[in-house]
Amino acid sequence: MILFKEAAPLSKHISKLRDKGNSIGFAPTMGALHSGHISLIEKSKTICDITVSSIFVNPTQFNDPKDFEKYPVTIGSDISALESAGCDILFIPSVSEIYPAGIGKAPHYDLGEIELLLEGRFRPGHFQGVCQVVHRLLDIVKPGKLFMGQKDYQQCIVVKKLVQLLNLPIDVITVGTYREESGLAMSSRNLRLSKDEKLEAAAIFKMLQYIKENRTTNPHSTLENYAANYLIKSGFRAVDYVSIADAKTLQPTSAISEGIKRVALIAAFIGDVRLIDNLLLDE
Repeated sequence: MILFKEAAPLSKHISKLRDKGNSIGFAPTMGALHSGHISLIEKSKTICDITVSSIFVNPTQFNDPKDFEKYPVTIGSDISALESAGCDILFIPSVSEIYPAGIGKAPHYDLGEIELLLEGRFRPGHFQGVCQVVHRLLDIVKPGKLFMGQKDYQQCIVVKKLVQLLNLPIDVITVGTYREESGLAMSSRNLRLSKDEKLEAAAIFKMLQYIKENRTTNPHSTLENYAANYLIKSGFRAVDYVSIADAKTLQPTSAISEGIKRVALIAAFIGDVRLIDNLLLDE
């Protein structure tokens, strides 16, 4: 695995590989890697000739400065994990390398209503930050395929919108969520949970399954309220949302509609750690 810290030599190296006919797959990360991240590398390797990954904790997508400060950093083990997984190229840039004109100079993206729903509502500016860093990384790497995890369901939709807005010839491939034995979705933020908190946090997946099992016999609002109350009783400090939504638009749905596939999404706090998860209901 070749490690780059600067954009220009990375772009030049990848350009040479592309000119030789190699297809390029890209899996951007913020580090603190787990099996879900590694699955993106493994998926890319089955489809693409060259697999590129990046580690960059992007400051512009954190609306809470304390969350940014506490984000886990495990760079040594991350490099080892990527090398073991067969990643070909790793990019570890500085903030100035990603934002050479400064953070305040990044463009604004017209994402439409998707930016205002769910995560967008509770984390103002978050998706602008996501698009800023993804746009920059895509401009540097210029992959043919971009690999993202389903756990960040809304982010996947936003990035697909970004690729469409920029008219880029990139396929965005979503890879299924990896879970711990308890059902808890693997997340870098899980490193901040105690053993007991991890057990309590598994209630999120339990409620997603409950919603899926009861989706045809109960109004959506009833299921959403039940799940939110259950999480609070199970040790969660607060619930930002429990939503049953259109799987394409994330607009809320009130009942079963023929032809519309749905997804259940949850965001809730265990202590000061905010966790998100989702489950497709019609698959």
